Amino acid sequence: MRILFVSPGWPKGRLWGELGFKFPSLALASLAAVTPPEWEVALCDESREAVDFGAACDLVAITAMTPQAPRAYEIAAGFRARGKRVVMGGFHASNLPDEALRHVDAVVVGEGELVWPRLLADLADGSLERLYRSTGLIPMETIPVARRGLFAGKGYLLTNTLQTTRGCPFDCEFCSVTAFYGRKYRERPVEGVLAELEQLRKVNSFAFFVDDNLVADRRYALPLFEGMKGMGFKWLSHAPIDFAKDGELLRAAGEAGCVGMFVGFESLDQGELAAMGKVTNRAAEYLDSARRFRDHGIGILGSFVLGYDGATPDSFGRILRFCEEARIEAAIFPILTPYPGTAVRRRLEAEGRITSNDWRDYDMGHVTFEPRGMSAAELQAGHDWLNRSFYSFGSMWRRIVKRHRSVQVFGPMNVGFRSAIRRTERFRAGCR
Repeated sequence: MRILFVSPGWPKGRLWGELGFKFPSLALASLAAVTPPEWEVALCDESREAVDFGAACDLVAITAMTPQAPRAYEIAAGFRARGKRVVMGGFHASNLPDEALRHVDAVVVGEGELVWPRLLADLADGSLERLYRSTGLIPMETIPVARRGLFAGKGYLLTNTLQTTRGCPFDCEFCSVTAFYGRKYRERPVEGVLAELEQLRKVNSFAFFVDDNLVADRRYALPLFEGMKGMGFKWLSHAPIDFAKDGELLRAAGEAGCVGMFVGFESLDQGELAAMGKVTNRAAEYLDSARRFRDHGIGILGSFVLGYDGATPDSFGRILRFCEEARIEAAIFPILTPYPGTAVRRRLEAEGRITSNDWRDYDMGHVTFEPRGMSAAELQAGHDWLNRSFYSFGSMWRRIVKRHRSVQVFGPMNVGFRSAIRRTERFRAGCR
């Protein structure tokens, strides 16, 4: 029996599809790790290779985020037309299982590791159910090491991705993490993570923790960082901006090899932050916090959500000036996107402000709702201008030309984003 795991590509001409650096799906490698040994497994990542609809397999398993969902359904249709059984999981299918079930044979809702062996057993004996939903959360000490052998030969920039925690103690209005993992913050045993890292450093010295908030519990993060000290890793992860206030933990992360953190600034306006539910952010402290990150050798990939109700056309220039003054090494500027399952979608639906349910446009680069402080056209134009301006050579010079250890990561990252933005603009121009 053979399973083909499939990760669909992004719609053509979208920023995340045009980026040259690709990361593998840790979710699929985690499912492969709980697959019984009698099943052979293979991976098709459409960002790296074309889908072979004639591939020899007994089951096709697809995971997709919302903007990938239409392509996932096309892939499912192609395999089902050839008599293959197809199952789907991930954020989008978990939030809209009835929609997904119109396109696939079965849907896995939520964390898949607990129900995956049962699904395979049902398939083998001819009793596959339509919906598989775990009755609980997987104990973190039982999460197996990802089966990274799936990634061999795919040409990924980095395969040392791992997850130590699930869930987030906060509940930001726009975020889909708590809709999937819940607010309960769960942690893998530190000793298990360190043992996995010992194996990973035999591959290379770079690692990326995909945790949504690696430092939510300092009682967990501090011994993890202390255990990593001396391993020789250079690593990145996600942390809130108030991480800067914990000098001991910040220093421990830097000494453990942290060279960068994804940080959600989200807005420079305290009223907007309150509306988002971003309770840890204090806009007046951003400059000092960014400096503290940098003082410990940690660069920042910042995020700023565009289009909240308090935002105006003046917001884009303010964000650019702040990023250059704070010397933010890299940034993304997602347009507010009402993803299925989020509180912001429920609010905008109730207000009658959602203007598109074309999931391909839910890529954080297109306006899919009616803004309040500006027109949809102004929001789109401001987003495009901010991306171009931030990744212009002048801005890159002002932000990252400095002697700092994070430049080894953020220098190539800036070049990669700049190239992807230019390719995206050329695609759009060609479609007019």
